[in-house]
Amino acid sequence: MTAPEITRKSWLMVAILGFVWGASFLFIEVALKGITPFWLAAARITFASLLMTAIWGMRGWALFSETRPGTWSTVLIVGALSSAVPFMLLSWGQQYVTSGFAGVSMAAVALIVLPLAHFLIPGEHLTLRKGIGFLLGFCGVVVLIGGQAFESTGAAFETYGRIACLSAAACYALSSVLVRRLPPVDAIGLATVLLIVGALIVIPAAWLREGPPPLPNQQTLIVLAILGVVQTAAANFLRVLVIRTAGPTFMSLTNYQVPLWSVLLGALLLGEPLPPSLLLALALILSGVGLSQYGALKRLFSRA
Repeated sequence: MTAPEITRKSWLMVAILGFVWGASFLFIEVALKGITPFWLAAARITFASLLMTAIWGMRGWALFSETRPGTWSTVLIVGALSSAVPFMLLSWGQQYVTSGFAGVSMAAVALIVLPLAHFLIPGEHLTLRKGIGFLLGFCGVVVLIGGQAFESTGAAFETYGRIACLSAAACYALSSVLVRRLPPVDAIGLATVLLIVGALIVIPAAWLREGPPPLPNQQTLIVLAILGVVQTAAANFLRVLVIRTAGPTFMSLTNYQVPLWSVLLGALLLGEPLPPSLLLALALILSGVGLSQYGALKRLFSRA
């Protein structure tokens, strides 16, 4: 396993991922008017897996150049943890918690990745500077979300809902680390297989939870297609590429961008008010990113 290499391309891919996943909340909000939550997850994963399978086939079905004992069992675990299981946990958990708590849970992915990567990934050692940087970024997300970050809904299952959201964050963190530990692999092939595994899990789960799939209207189908192509297929390919080249810790910076883009796009496209804490949150997040990635940024600008 080679040490992570953070380049200009890495920063660009993470920036694109932050924007794409931040925009997904707008599309999900529209799609949920015409389809149920579990079938929404099933539709976007299935659409993405079909598209990626076609692309993968045109590229000759390349996958692993070598395999080790446990490779395929790891692929199955990552396929479950990278999409299907966290999608279902969030769909269930968000019934009982505030959207703010769900947002903070996703920001916590970066904090969960840090100790996992320290022990499991060569070259991803946890340092004091990196830890403080990630804590600053997390505080920035909490400031951005504001009072609803930890306020109670009063729901009977709120505690379990919070556990579900945090478990989804842990799924994303663990799957990122496991992807990095896989042997040499074609990024498109791996992204496709992971989506296929996710689809095979979430489709029967959606049927058991919500019954037969509803027949969506034309607008919902268009939104599902966008979610499938951009937010799921393309984004999962970029996610795999970033993790395999720059490492899971760097990839986790995306989780600090997503709430920012969600708030900004909501204000621009839906007329939602901008929180007064936006500039402070932005300053904390950028400071955290700069501190945690000081070495990578120094190397980046020294090449300019």
